[in-house]
Amino acid sequence: MDANGFRRAYLDFFVARGHTEVPSAGLVPHHPRAPLFTNAGMNQFIPYFLGEEIPPYKRATTAQKCVRVRGKHDDIDQVGRSPKHLSFFEMLGNFSFGDYFKAEAIGWAWEFVTEVVGLGPDRLWVTVHVDDDEAAGIWADAVGVPPERIQRAGADNFWEMGDTGPCGPCSEIHFDRGEDWGEGGGPVGGSEQRYVELWNLVFPQYDRQKDGELVPLAKPGIDTGAGFERFLAVVEGVPTIWETDVLRPLVEAAESVTGHSYGRDPEVDVSLRVLADHARAMSFLISDGVFPSNEDRGYVLRRIIRRAVLKASSLGAQRLVCPAMVQAVVDVMGQAYPSLAKDADFVASVASREEERFRANLRSGMSLLDAELADGGEVSGEAAFKLHDTHGFPIELTREIAESRGARVDYDGFSAAMERQREQSRQASKGQVGTDEANLRAYREILEQFGPSVFTGYEGTEGEGRVLAVLAGTEPGQVEIFLDRTPFYAEAGGQVGDTGTISTSSGRARVTDTTSALPGLHRHVAVIEQGTVEAGQQARAVVDAERRAAIRRNHTGTHLLHWALRQVLGPHVKQQGSLVAPDRLRFDFTHYAPVSRAELDQVEDLVNAQVLADMMVTTEELPRAEAEAKGAIAFFGDKYGEVVRVVHAGEHSVELCGGTHVERLGMVGPLEVVSESSIGANLRRVEALTGTATLERLRANEARLAQAASLLKAPPEELVAAIERRLAEHRAVQEELRAARREALVAEAAALAASVGPEGAVVARRDGLSPEGLRELAVAVRSYPGVRAVVLGGCPEDAKVSLVAAVAKGHVPDAPELVAKAARVVGGGGGGRNPELAMAGGRGAEHLDEALEVARVMLQGGAGAATARGAGAATARGAGAATGAGTGRGAGTVRATKEGDS
Repeated sequence: MDANGFRRAYLDFFVARGHTEVPSAGLVPHHPRAPLFTNAGMNQFIPYFLGEEIPPYKRATTAQKCVRVRGKHDDIDQVGRSPKHLSFFEMLGNFSFGDYFKAEAIGWAWEFVTEVVGLGPDRLWVTVHVDDDEAAGIWADAVGVPPERIQRAGADNFWEMGDTGPCGPCSEIHFDRGEDWGEGGGPVGGSEQRYVELWNLVFPQYDRQKDGELVPLAKPGIDTGAGFERFLAVVEGVPTIWETDVLRPLVEAAESVTGHSYGRDPEVDVSLRVLADHARAMSFLISDGVFPSNEDRGYVLRRIIRRAVLKASSLGAQRLVCPAMVQAVVDVMGQAYPSLAKDADFVASVASREEERFRANLRSGMSLLDAELADGGEVSGEAAFKLHDTHGFPIELTREIAESRGARVDYDGFSAAMERQREQSRQASKGQVGTDEANLRAYREILEQFGPSVFTGYEGTEGEGRVLAVLAGTEPGQVEIFLDRTPFYAEAGGQVGDTGTISTSSGRARVTDTTSALPGLHRHVAVIEQGTVEAGQQARAVVDAERRAAIRRNHTGTHLLHWALRQVLGPHVKQQGSLVAPDRLRFDFTHYAPVSRAELDQVEDLVNAQVLADMMVTTEELPRAEAEAKGAIAFFGDKYGEVVRVVHAGEHSVELCGGTHVERLGMVGPLEVVSESSIGANLRRVEALTGTATLERLRANEARLAQAASLLKAPPEELVAAIERRLAEHRAVQEELRAARREALVAEAAALAASVGPEGAVVARRDGLSPEGLRELAVAVRSYPGVRAVVLGGCPEDAKVSLVAAVAKGHVPDAPELVAKAARVVGGGGGGRNPELAMAGGRGAEHLDEALEVARVMLQGGAGAATARGAGAATARGAGAATGAGTGRGAGTVRATKEGDS
């Protein structure tokens, strides 16, 4: 019996015994009490075991894909070294929700193991909880297991979801591999290698209270889990899970990409097994919508991919290994999980990009780590942080490498460094305030007593219903109203909740929001506007019809937008979140580059063509498998039942959706994409308008165009030409201004050059010019015959100083030396490397004249000659255009004196 046959045999066995075959849930659970990843078959049934929802069937059976990384069941360090641990695995299970109990569960498990699989009864052992006499009696009396092969255990044979809630004893079936596999004596105390756990039968029969008391459940259940790969190893008669036909082909693929053979070197075997296991984990996680990142699930995926790449690299693999490993997983498991085969190219591309990013820094990161470990010491926290932040090494990977070499990592130091980095960018907490326990009990009571709310909002926006309960709200003056029937849509699938009114014979409430208190139970959040609204009354529920109409347009528009994005960008586009509100729609999706304006235009054209075609929007309810076979697209994060609602928006868009929609596509009105942006790695967001909102935006834009045209005194259709004319006029004026400035510069330069001394030097103060203007003036002065050195200083702004030196080629001192020494006087610096032109600055404006004196002395040829006059250096003071006459600074004139004339 191969893997596919074994999986099928298990499911068929329980279907024949009245169980509903339920498809595997995704690896991303949605219940608040669920773990980070789906790690057991019962995860998708948590609401049933907790009594939050009424199960649609009494018995179920599944083959559930699971990931156990992080948390209580983190097996990743054991993967590859253990004959039984995996990060990704399948869990076979059968479940009862208040229907059958221990006798049936135990009897069927024994029947399947011995009669369907054909394992010898004499090779089987069972364990029960130390206090579970009932289960022990069934095994001995009803099944006939010899008492000596029924062993009792303590905490290991008691299951609990958490500190409170459903819990109960469990019973395990173990297979004895024989004396060659280790110590005998049974699974309690014997060798783990010898006694292989095949199946765990959990009996949730208690509700643990906060004080620890175990209260018997009114309807105990059954939750069993059989590790598929471990069970398969026994069925196929192979020594470990790695030789089964679900893992051996993946080990062979790892051999192919690394060039190493399995079974020759223990450490090489570990790396090959890690590659095989992690290939499955990365493939299924990506297919289920998890992408590499530095947060939560994305971080775990990144760790898995990079750990696999590191193992491959350590075996000498220079080329990308992820594409081949993903394809191998698809080849092995695509038949059992068609969605994985459908997503194969996309999964491979995501994994490959992550591998490429890591490989880019792998060599430098390993060099740093090798240096840290060279002397046998610990890896410092700062080094671990640098490996994480710069080289992309998850801290767990660094710690694993260090421990393999007998060293440790300063994790506290690493955490401190991480905290420093997060100080400025830490995101706000995503947690939500928990629901009051009393209200939660009340919600459950309403649901159990009256059943789910009947939603009538598909047919209209008004209706009659009975008030089932009125509870206090979370805010002062707020209430929560529950009806047996309601036209109010409860927020879900991105669509916001309805607003409106609920009226009874004694009062009226204004509904401000509608949400789900529990799945299937509509909660109308309201404020009492008049009188009272009481349980038991008949009520008239009226939804704000105009607001609902806008929401319907936007919701159908969202479906068309999703379809169009996939048409333009490719089938890899997957919805990652949405908002359907009355005033706008928002759509988040996977894509790896900004969406260009041309692409957005194509999207709009496709959508609006469908709107103009005005096709019908139809809905139907189908079994989920049939709906998906028809190509219906499921929205990310939404939860679907066994029967799903399929919305056909025209001839192309087919999606699973419980929201409200228009009757015909023409009712959507024009759709316009108003923004496109990035919201994270590989995630894009578009926002759009439909219907009257698009028209209002169009009118507003036309009004702005008309106003602009009026200001330019041109018709709107000639606005662009008018703007171009004004820009041309502006450029002409700017050119005239620059010409006038050049003329003024020439005149001022001539005046300064006229003051040059016999040594060819000019030193002057010129305030009010920018540093660039001062530079241009100095260069202009230097260009005059007889001028070999120019030093200008000025204050372009309060408390700031600019200095410029321009000298002839070969002049001593050169320009950088002149301004550097002068700049020190004003508390600044500068100079540069150009010997003929240099600039500097400072802040001591009150010392500018002293700085210029320093430059003048340098040009005279010696320190200490500051009092000598007539040495050939000219000085000047001024603040404006050169006129040849003036009375001082700031008067718009330049005053120049030749040394020796004063």
